[in-house]
Amino acid sequence: MMTDDEITEKWIRTAKEIGFSEAGVLNPETLDECESRMRAYKRGILVQTTGVLRRDIDTRIYRETEQLHTEYLKVLREQMMKVFPDMLMLGAGGCRICPKCAYPEPCRFPEKTISSMEAYGLFVTQVCRDNDLKYYYGTRTITYTGCVLF
Repeated sequence: MMTDDEITEKWIRTAKEIGFSEAGVLNPETLDECESRMRAYKRGILVQTTGVLRRDIDTRIYRETEQLHTEYLKVLREQMMKVFPDMLMLGAGGCRICPKCAYPEPCRFPEKTISSMEAYGLFVTQVCRDNDLKYYYGTRTITYTGCVLF
Protein backbone atom coordinates (compact mmCIF):
# COMPACT_ATOMS: atom_id res chain seq x y z
CA MET A 1 0.00 0.00 0.00
CA MET A 2 1.28 3.46 -0.91
CA THR A 3 1.67 6.20 1.71
CA ASP A 4 -0.09 9.55 1.32
CA ASP A 5 3.26 11.13 0.37
CA GLU A 6 3.86 8.53 -2.35
CA ILE A 7 0.33 8.98 -3.74
CA THR A 8 0.75 12.76 -3.84
CA GLU A 9 4.17 12.53 -5.47
CA LYS A 10 2.86 10.02 -8.04
CA TRP A 11 -0.05 12.31 -8.92
CA ILE A 12 2.23 15.32 -9.34
CA ARG A 13 4.76 13.37 -11.42
CA THR A 14 1.94 12.02 -13.64
CA ALA A 15 0.41 15.48 -14.05
CA LYS A 16 3.78 16.93 -15.05
CA GLU A 17 4.42 14.10 -17.50
CA ILE A 18 1.19 14.83 -19.37
CA GLY A 19 1.89 18.57 -19.33
CA PHE A 20 -0.87 19.61 -16.94
CA SER A 21 -0.59 23.30 -16.10
CA GLU A 22 -3.38 25.70 -15.41
CA ALA A 23 -2.44 29.15 -14.11
CA GLY A 24 0.87 27.83 -12.86
CA VAL A 25 -0.62 25.08 -10.72
CA LEU A 26 2.41 22.92 -11.40
CA ASN A 27 5.95 24.17 -11.24
CA PRO A 28 7.92 23.43 -14.44
CA GLU A 29 10.87 22.18 -12.38
CA THR A 30 11.14 18.46 -11.72
CA LEU A 31 10.27 17.25 -8.23
CA ASP A 32 13.93 16.39 -7.69
CA GLU A 33 14.88 19.99 -8.55
CA CYS A 34 12.14 21.26 -6.25
CA GLU A 35 13.35 19.07 -3.39
CA SER A 36 16.94 20.16 -3.91
CA ARG A 37 15.91 23.81 -3.94
CA MET A 38 13.85 23.46 -0.75
CA ARG A 39 16.64 21.61 1.09
CA ALA A 40 18.96 24.60 0.52
CA TYR A 41 16.92 26.59 3.06
CA LYS A 42 17.40 26.20 6.80
CA ARG A 43 14.26 27.98 8.05
CA GLY A 44 10.63 28.25 7.13
CA ILE A 45 7.38 29.82 8.23
CA LEU A 46 3.95 28.31 7.61
CA VAL A 47 1.12 30.78 7.06
CA GLN A 48 -2.59 30.12 6.92
CA THR A 49 -5.76 31.99 6.09
CA THR A 50 -9.04 30.51 7.32
CA GLY A 51 -12.47 31.53 6.11
CA VAL A 52 -15.79 30.79 7.78
CA LEU A 53 -18.47 29.42 5.46
CA ARG A 54 -22.08 30.53 5.71
CA ARG A 55 -23.29 27.13 4.50
CA ASP A 56 -21.70 23.73 3.88
CA ILE A 57 -20.67 24.67 0.32
CA ASP A 58 -19.90 28.37 -0.04
CA THR A 59 -17.93 29.03 -3.22
CA ARG A 60 -17.95 32.79 -2.61
CA ILE A 61 -16.11 32.36 0.69
CA TYR A 62 -13.74 29.83 -0.92
CA ARG A 63 -12.78 32.44 -3.55
CA GLU A 64 -12.60 35.35 -1.10
CA THR A 65 -10.44 33.41 1.34
CA GLU A 66 -8.10 32.25 -1.43
CA GLN A 67 -7.79 35.83 -2.74
CA LEU A 68 -7.10 37.13 0.77
CA HIS A 69 -4.50 34.41 1.32
CA THR A 70 -2.79 35.27 -1.97
CA GLU A 71 -2.73 38.97 -1.09
CA TYR A 72 -1.24 38.18 2.34
CA LEU A 73 1.46 36.09 0.67
CA LYS A 74 2.30 38.90 -1.76
CA VAL A 75 2.78 41.35 1.11
CA LEU A 76 4.80 38.83 3.11
CA ARG A 77 6.96 38.07 0.06
CA GLU A 78 7.72 41.78 -0.43
CA GLN A 79 8.74 42.20 3.21
CA MET A 80 10.77 38.98 3.36
CA MET A 81 12.62 39.77 0.10
CA LYS A 82 14.05 42.91 1.73
CA VAL A 83 15.89 40.76 4.27
CA PHE A 84 16.11 37.39 2.48
CA PRO A 85 16.31 38.10 -1.28
CA ASP A 86 16.81 34.40 -2.10
CA MET A 87 13.80 33.19 -0.13
CA LEU A 88 11.18 30.87 -1.65
CA MET A 89 7.46 31.58 -1.30
CA LEU A 90 5.02 28.69 -1.81
CA GLY A 91 1.27 29.13 -1.70
CA ALA A 92 -1.96 27.26 -2.27
CA GLY A 93 -3.20 26.42 -5.76
CA GLY A 94 -1.89 28.26 -8.79
CA CYS A 95 0.42 31.25 -8.85
CA ARG A 96 -2.31 33.79 -9.73
CA ILE A 97 0.18 36.60 -10.47
CA CYS A 98 -0.77 36.72 -14.17
CA PRO A 99 -4.32 36.35 -15.48
CA LYS A 100 -2.97 33.66 -17.85
CA CYS A 101 0.20 31.73 -17.11
CA ALA A 102 2.93 31.89 -19.77
CA TYR A 103 3.83 28.22 -19.21
CA PRO A 104 5.38 26.42 -21.11
CA GLU A 105 7.11 29.69 -22.04
CA PRO A 106 9.41 31.23 -19.40
CA CYS A 107 7.71 32.99 -16.50
CA ARG A 108 7.19 36.71 -17.16
CA PHE A 109 7.66 37.62 -13.48
CA PRO A 110 9.93 35.01 -11.84
CA GLU A 111 10.69 37.39 -8.98
CA LYS A 112 6.98 37.54 -8.12
CA THR A 113 5.87 33.96 -8.75
CA ILE A 114 4.25 31.95 -5.98
CA SER A 115 4.21 28.25 -6.86
CA SER A 116 2.02 25.94 -4.83
CA MET A 117 3.29 23.76 -2.02
CA GLU A 118 1.76 20.81 -3.86
CA ALA A 119 3.66 21.68 -7.05
CA TYR A 120 6.85 21.27 -5.03
CA GLY A 121 5.72 17.81 -3.97
CA LEU A 122 4.66 18.77 -0.46
CA PHE A 123 1.68 17.02 1.09
CA VAL A 124 0.24 20.05 2.89
CA THR A 125 -1.75 18.26 5.59
CA GLN A 126 1.37 16.26 6.50
CA VAL A 127 3.57 19.38 6.56
CA CYS A 128 1.09 20.98 8.98
CA ARG A 129 0.91 17.82 11.09
CA ASP A 130 4.73 17.56 11.22
CA ASN A 131 4.91 21.15 12.48
CA ASP A 132 2.09 20.92 15.05
CA LEU A 133 -0.13 23.25 13.03
CA LYS A 134 -3.79 22.49 12.59
CA TYR A 135 -5.03 22.07 9.04
CA TYR A 136 -8.71 21.50 9.74
CA TYR A 137 -10.46 24.09 11.89
CA GLY A 138 -13.89 22.51 12.01
CA THR A 139 -17.04 22.35 9.96
CA ARG A 140 -17.84 25.30 7.76
CA THR A 141 -14.25 26.47 7.50
CA ILE A 142 -11.81 26.57 4.60
CA THR A 143 -8.08 26.99 5.20
CA TYR A 144 -5.36 27.88 2.71
CA THR A 145 -1.76 27.17 3.68
CA GLY A 146 1.48 28.57 2.32
CA CYS A 147 5.07 28.75 3.43
CA VAL A 148 8.15 30.86 3.05
CA LEU A 149 11.57 29.22 3.11
CA PHE A 150 14.64 31.30 3.86
